[in-house]
Amino acid sequence: MGVNYGLNRVRFTSPVLVGSQLRARFAVESVTDVDNGGVQVEWNVTLERLGSERPVCVAEFITRHYF
Repeated sequence: MGVNYGLNRVRFTSPVLVGSQLRARFAVESVTDVDNGGVQVEWNVTLERLGSERPVCVAEFITRHYF
């Protein structure tokens, strides 16, 4: 089972216009053990808009996974 555990350090750096094409890049920052046989994964997320030189959003996304 996977659980969305929240977001940290969310920054919106540029506006997104209606009809824009977006791309998200996820990179694992760390994986740590948690109670009940699970792991917590911290992801670095970058959301980019087609044609923009800088990202429109940068955040740390946290998930938990139980096996």
